[in-house]
Amino acid sequence: MSIAQRDKKVIWHPFTHLKQAKEPIHIVKGEGVYLIDDRGNRYIDAFSSWWVNLHGHANKYIADKIHEQALQLEQVAFSNFTHTPAVTLAERLLKHLPPSHTKVFYSDNGSTAVEVAIKMALQYHRNKGNKKTKIIALENGYHGDTFGGMSVAARNVFTEAFNPLLFNVIHIPVPTKGHEENTLKQLEIALERDDICAFLFEPLVQGAGGMVMYEPAMLDIMIALCQKMECITIADEVMTGFGRTGKFFAINHVSHKPDIICMSKGITGGFMPLGATSCTQQIYDAFISDDKSNTFYHGHSYTANPLACAAANASLDLLEKDEMHAQVQMISGYFADMKQLFEKHPKVIDCRHTGAILALELKTDEATSYLNPLTERLTEFYLKHNIIIRPLGNVLYFIPPYCINKAELMLLQTVTTDLLASL
Repeated sequence: MSIAQRDKKVIWHPFTHLKQAKEPIHIVKGEGVYLIDDRGNRYIDAFSSWWVNLHGHANKYIADKIHEQALQLEQVAFSNFTHTPAVTLAERLLKHLPPSHTKVFYSDNGSTAVEVAIKMALQYHRNKGNKKTKIIALENGYHGDTFGGMSVAARNVFTEAFNPLLFNVIHIPVPTKGHEENTLKQLEIALERDDICAFLFEPLVQGAGGMVMYEPAMLDIMIALCQKMECITIADEVMTGFGRTGKFFAINHVSHKPDIICMSKGITGGFMPLGATSCTQQIYDAFISDDKSNTFYHGHSYTANPLACAAANASLDLLEKDEMHAQVQMISGYFADMKQLFEKHPKVIDCRHTGAILALELKTDEATSYLNPLTERLTEFYLKHNIIIRPLGNVLYFIPPYCINKAELMLLQTVTTDLLASL
């Protein structure tokens, strides 16, 4: 019996339509931008294995650093103990974050990083004696699959089974081109309430919502409005962080900085699960009290796992090299050219590009949505050309590891040209 057959007997895969699920591809090895199956087929990983891989698969430098750490310390409870990899990582992250950010809280993944941020904001106001519990969020957002993350996200197929159990938030339109004025108006109306706690957003690019993109200038105005009204601002940088938008963090494109920032996915270069939530000193100080009920009672068994922190420090070593920045700019430039090539195509509704992310919204008989049946056709088409993608319905996108070269990018372009001709 093959691994794929054994898998079908015992594994429940995420985001998978169980009745129509095909036999999974058995991946046995990773090598740079490629994933290799049990038959020796090499596939370009054009979506960075759910947006986590930055430097390529099985990167030897990161693997060696994890191995070194595993021989020294693999895990310790992080409540009343500490260790060098966690402290070093926090120090290094803060150097890339706004100067007002002084503390890092570790968790396990993107969903928990957002959950931590939501709880920080809510308890901040509770500790200050403020009755502020209402959160503003952008329509179409996705912030993970924990209950807090689902509550602040769009109500759609991801949350449908749980909607009656989620807390309500104020959703305002995404400030895409042509909708800026309405977005600002809705934000101003929401901020007039006396119970507003926080504004949470994916900066510049909404990932799972279809790679919807908007301009930094609009985000800058929105953050400034919130701060004027003493509304905590939370940036969900889980997908956009660590170079994806062309800068280290997406919020580096704006002058007004959020109060809380959520990080995960690329933080370890795709090697280990790790989440991090940074905050300003003002947020942190609200939890310093003689009253023990003001303590932030949140944690995870694997908080600040030494192996994950070692992987993240190794990934930062690579990210901070000038040649890595140049590589990201090369990808961004190539995607800018691809956008010009495809944006006027009759089969394309819209072509969007930010940094090392390119998205094409394709025309179909059905409305644009995650459940659009075109997703299966797109996946199979690219798979036949040894390219792995994961479309968001009829939204095709590329977000590759930074080690991809021009020949491999050219292949993505060629196959996409052929795809559009076949639709």
